[in-house]
Amino acid sequence: MVDKITSWKFVEEFIEEPVSTLKARARADEFGIECVTPATGAQLAFIASSLGAKSIVEAGTGAGVSGLWLLSASTNSILATIDDEPDYQAAAKLAFQDANIADNRTRVISGKVTEVMSNMADAAYDLVFLDADKETLDEQLHESVRLLRPGGAVVIAHALWRDRVPDPAMRDEATVAYRDAMRFLAQNE
Repeated sequence: MVDKITSWKFVEEFIEEPVSTLKARARADEFGIECVTPATGAQLAFIASSLGAKSIVEAGTGAGVSGLWLLSASTNSILATIDDEPDYQAAAKLAFQDANIADNRTRVISGKVTEVMSNMADAAYDLVFLDADKETLDEQLHESVRLLRPGGAVVIAHALWRDRVPDPAMRDEATVAYRDAMRFLAQNE
């Protein structure tokens, strides 16, 4: 029987990332940003493609790795990505340029995620990807539901929080926040 680590490694190494994404990933490493893995990125692209997502919100820009994957699903989708770190935003803009993504397909928005989301239009987005502060995850979820068009989806990075969420004995703040997020999504399909 193959163990979990071997399976995980196989899946991650199976995905070939474009050069622009590899460059963005290298910049993320320089900043110490934990970005989505190649397999998670491919899954994001699959979800965006399956939804036919034209308007996407990303909470937590990082260095642009997840944004590149989200935008790879369609040549006419638009990404609004939110972060309050100017250096991360600059890295993401460079990533989008490296990938030859037209400027009119990205809006890099500076600010606190929940504050920015609260000013965005109701029912205007097909997909919301949450990869920002765990401390405001509850607020982000409520805003996400408001932002989504009917049939849209919310995707949460690190949803199982290092395999801690399924273990009821784990009660640290981050684990409980992710567990509560799963309950919220289950109740608000």
